[in-house]
Amino acid sequence: MRMLVQVRMPHEPFNTLVREGTAGKKLEQILQAIKPEAVYFTEIAGRRTGILIVDLQDASKIPALAEPWFLTFQADIELHPVMSPEDLARSGIDSLGKKWA
Repeated sequence: MRMLVQVRMPHEPFNTLVREGTAGKKLEQILQAIKPEAVYFTEIAGRRTGILIVDLQDASKIPALAEPWFLTFQADIELHPVMSPEDLARSGIDSLGKKWA
């Protein structure tokens, strides 16, 4: 299942890792391990934030996805299932509307 993953990194320990020159290397290691389909970095509510799209085949893969962020950056993680337009088209949403109207 495709998931949108929001990773919010607190200023510490990230600031320290930037000063040490290791933040980029650590980000690269995590991204190579989890192999997201897409990754974007931004700021949300004043914190460094990564937005990732990953395809999780099984819920048992959640720790392998989340723990690197927790342990390396003390990050907060949010996982949200997402659908493509094709997924939504296959969902039967129109018939659900008729059923529940």
